[in-house]
Amino acid sequence: MNRIAKFEKVSLEQFREGWTDTFGPADEGVIEGIYGQIRLPERATAGSAGYDFFAPADFVLEPGETVKIPTGIRVWMEPEWVLKCYPRSGLGFKYRLQLNNTVGIIDSDYYYSDNEGHIFAKLTNDTKEGKTVEIAAGSGFMQGIFVEYGITLDDDATEIRNGGFGSTTK
Repeated sequence: MNRIAKFEKVSLEQFREGWTDTFGPADEGVIEGIYGQIRLPERATAGSAGYDFFAPADFVLEPGETVKIPTGIRVWMEPEWVLKCYPRSGLGFKYRLQLNNTVGIIDSDYYYSDNEGHIFAKLTNDTKEGKTVEIAAGSGFMQGIFVEYGITLDDDATEIRNGGFGSTTK
């Protein structure tokens, strides 16, 4: 098995910025409490391919609602690897919980961005049965799988990333 990555928490300052951007101003003690409880992603079993990401707080999504979750997590990984993120399969199966970008792609160079490579997840409850999704703090809601990738023989990309969504095509 290749050992090619390491999960870390972003700084408290970066988490505060992401939390405030998503949910508005909050008491500093509340943000520090949430930050202090953040768990690094982990596999549930030796045979699991996916690393479970855990909710930093309680979230309730009514049918059709969307939430952007600042995970407080970043990941360093070897070049030529990517982390692909998906909703936990049980949540997708039971509630049609979906990532808004269908699959989250975390490139190895995202780690070095000004936002410390802070991973966000934007989820939508796309239920057709009127079900409410309740995600408790500390419970798994998303899974990430590391995948090696290749490039074309004539690839000569040299640009440096700085940012997340859409930053490589600006």
